[in-house]
Amino acid sequence: MAKVKGTVVVDVERCKGCDLCVVSCPCDVLELQPREVNQKGYHYVYMKNEDACIGCANCGYVCPDACLTIYKQKNITTDTAK
Repeated sequence: MAKVKGTVVVDVERCKGCDLCVVSCPCDVLELQPREVNQKGYHYVYMKNEDACIGCANCGYVCPDACLTIYKQKNITTDTAK
C-alpha cells in the first residue's frame, strides 16, 4: 500500500508570519518560529512535525506571498505481517 509523504520548503526571507498556512494545515505540521526572525524581523513558519505532512498543499494555496513549495512522494510500504 502506498502512503504519500509530503515536505514543505519555506522561503524564510519572504515569509511575513501571517499564520494563514499554520491554520490551514489539517495535520498540525506547521508552526511559527517562536524565537528566530528573518531579516525583515518576522517570525517565519517552519515544519514542526515533518512526519505528519501528507503533501495536501493547503498551506501553499493560502499563502499570500507564495513562500511555500510543497513536494509529495509516494512511500511504498510492504506489510509482511498477515
